[in-house]
Amino acid sequence: MVTVLIAGGGTGGHVFPMIAVGDAVRAAARDEEARVVYVGTARGIEVRVMGERGDDLELLNVLPLRGGGLSGFVRGAARAGSVLPEARRLVERLDARVALSLGGYAGGPVSLAARSLGVPVAILEPNSVLGLSNRLLAPIVDRAYVAFPETARALRPSTVRLFGVPLRRAFARAPYAPREGALRLLVLGGSQGALALNDVVPRAIARGRERGVDLEVVHQTGRDREAAVRSLYAELGLAGRARVVPFIDDVAEALAAADVVIARAGASTLAELCAVGRPSILIPYPFAADNHQLRNAQSLERASAAVAIAQGDATELRLADEIARLAAAPALRARMADAAAAFATRDAAARVAADLLELARAPRHRALRFPTLGGRAARAGEVQRGAVTNQATPLGAGLGWEEAG
Repeated sequence: MVTVLIAGGGTGGHVFPMIAVGDAVRAAARDEEARVVYVGTARGIEVRVMGERGDDLELLNVLPLRGGGLSGFVRGAARAGSVLPEARRLVERLDARVALSLGGYAGGPVSLAARSLGVPVAILEPNSVLGLSNRLLAPIVDRAYVAFPETARALRPSTVRLFGVPLRRAFARAPYAPREGALRLLVLGGSQGALALNDVVPRAIARGRERGVDLEVVHQTGRDREAAVRSLYAELGLAGRARVVPFIDDVAEALAAADVVIARAGASTLAELCAVGRPSILIPYPFAADNHQLRNAQSLERASAAVAIAQGDATELRLADEIARLAAAPALRARMADAAAAFATRDAAARVAADLLELARAPRHRALRFPTLGGRAARAGEVQRGAVTNQATPLGAGLGWEEAG
């Protein structure tokens, strides 16, 4: 049996590509049995999502490196170092043949532990800017799977594979046909929701309605935020026009039903938009690491598939103008949908999976030694073993630089 470790987690932008690759690994293995084990932390949505699927998920007690200034970085680095012995024991216990990191909490320690044992290591970077964890791992990796050509400039050319963002099988092209009647608007704030979108979008929709724009809205708010957003729509006289939900399980179906999508600009969100093929208004999260969401959005805007608006410029008036413009221009919406679909990479998960299995079959490297950082503190990083069950963990707790609000 070949065991593939896939480490990362925190938000949907990490978790869903992890699942996409894991499913593709099992499909690609064919006659050869392949076991996929995910590694994350109790702070992320992987506990709920993978728990509901019955996946094998190992949990490490790791802190984010970004989001807490210098002191937060130091704490995160110290915790990562202290957890390395536990991560090594995990790699050895599972007899992992290859490790893939998507960044996030657990990616660094698991990748370092795997490489120290001679196990091949790969990273997956879905954004246009290399994340901190993946940037630190770049010198020791065998493969770097990327979605944007500009990301490759920060990596050794021999490691780079431009495969795109891995998506679950449900995300397939749904040809866009403008129809008569209300404009169907889908609002996505990411797996954690987005407070800024939750406030400004309903107000922009109300302004659009004042101008005579007929709208039907599905609004994903983030968990525990739907009551406030539902109340705002009611206050604005839009209760009958908006379906407010904390989380959309079948995002592919929701995208296919939409005429226009208003969303953040995480790489996974954009990949899903392009896979289905829908026009969008993108409001990048302004505090994403290295402002990568803005760069992601601008890439799609350059392809004439989206309108990118910086959060500081995304007033209710500006949003109302864009909504009204797109509502009045069905031919423009159709062109944007086609441009988005042309931007898609549809076989990324399968290509990453095939390459990972090739790495898993290759001879191991010579083991490396890393300095011990944790001493007695190593025991703070105990691994929690086995397939997980659903646990009640606040989704925004300790999410570091990924959006929690």
